[in-house]
Amino acid sequence: MKIENWKLKIYQPVSQIPKGKVVTYGQVSKVLGLRSPRIIGRVLHQNKDPKKVPCHRVVFADGSLSKSYAFGGLEKQREKLQREGVRFIRGKVDMRLSCSRS
Repeated sequence: MKIENWKLKIYQPVSQIPKGKVVTYGQVSKVLGLRSPRIIGRVLHQNKDPKKVPCHRVVFADGSLSKSYAFGGLEKQREKLQREGVRFIRGKVDMRLSCSRS
């Protein structure tokens, strides 16, 4: 499959994550039947439309944020999530309250 097709396939579920919720790279990869969540991060790093594809809502399984968040770094990602109501505990997303199961 061409990389552009993979991007569209990855962007589709990410674009549906509601405000105030997060999903993990692993959850996205599982939904798409991929073995490694790392490809999700690589593709989202190339996201050209963060308003349509809210990649700031994708986090690591332990609630950590990406140090290399493409739109301003880790602090910018944290700011966006906090503005949407995502709660943090000791610097990580509170996955009990913020994780989207959709």
